[in-house]
Amino acid sequence: MSFKDFLKDKIITITLLILGVMTIEVFLIPYRFGSFIKLYIPIVILGLYLISIIIEYFTKRSFYNNLLDTMDRLDEKYLITEIIKSPSFIEGKMLKESLAQIDKSMAENVNKYKYMQEDYKDYIELWIHEIKLPIAASKMVVENNKNEVTKSINEELQKIENYIEQALFYARSNTVEKDYYIKKCNLKDIVNESIKKNKNALIQEKITINIHDINMQVNTDSKWIIFILNQLIQNSVKYRKLDNNSEIEMHAKKGAENVILYIKDNGIGIKKGEITRVFEKGFTGTNGRMQNKKSTGIGLYLCKKLCDKLGIAIELNSVQNEGTEIRLVFPKSSYIDLK
Repeated sequence: MSFKDFLKDKIITITLLILGVMTIEVFLIPYRFGSFIKLYIPIVILGLYLISIIIEYFTKRSFYNNLLDTMDRLDEKYLITEIIKSPSFIEGKMLKESLAQIDKSMAENVNKYKYMQEDYKDYIELWIHEIKLPIAASKMVVENNKNEVTKSINEELQKIENYIEQALFYARSNTVEKDYYIKKCNLKDIVNESIKKNKNALIQEKITINIHDINMQVNTDSKWIIFILNQLIQNSVKYRKLDNNSEIEMHAKKGAENVILYIKDNGIGIKKGEITRVFEKGFTGTNGRMQNKKSTGIGLYLCKKLCDKLGIAIELNSVQNEGTEIRLVFPKSSYIDLK
């Protein structure tokens, strides 16, 4: 706040004060007062007022500058009323009180929508668990009546089950910290479980699996990593080449500070200009808009979001018409002792 702007705000008061002093001088003219008295009165009045506005300026400047500086430093700016001190002037007190009321109203409004979101999330989770029962029953019927038709039905049921699992993990993705358990896990067990869950699609599409050098320990939650691997394998199946033998290769390397799991396929790859956007929510790219692909743009977005929550880096390289390689980097956490 500049002194010039402050004076502009006081221009009406200053103008009225000057007019008042001039009026007093006019009334003093008929009386036989000396020049000293006639000068002393306006000087004292204007001088005292000048001192008062200077004190007021520095008081308000200190408060407002501190308010703006604190706002700039704060990430959660709604906490400003909890940090700034109560000012000594009435406008500042009214401002702080108004901000506090706004914060309170905002918090109440946020909590209302938070509870609504929690209710919706609980409903989605309940619905997902309920829908799994008729799917499981349908699979039993298919298993007991094997033929070409039921084989196709089973494939579609598997796709439905994959989408349901994706919806469940998406609903839980904002509260991963409440639903995970970090422990020592063997990458081999995790990879084998993910391959097992996708075996029907892999066999159906005649995709070769090449697994080697994965007998390593990592600190993570196996349930969430299996889900991430499921999404990556399903992408490799969906975007395979149709004119050659498709292959998915998985192997790991141990470094000084991490363990890196590589998932590589020889599919259709991704356009160079789209690689940086594949983890964006809803981004489908050229491949996702191809006939019969019907991509939602959620799979890789969800993988990135879950990896961030778990403290795992996910990296992607791809060459169009050659294939895609994804790396999951598991850090060796120094603060977790899981011996």
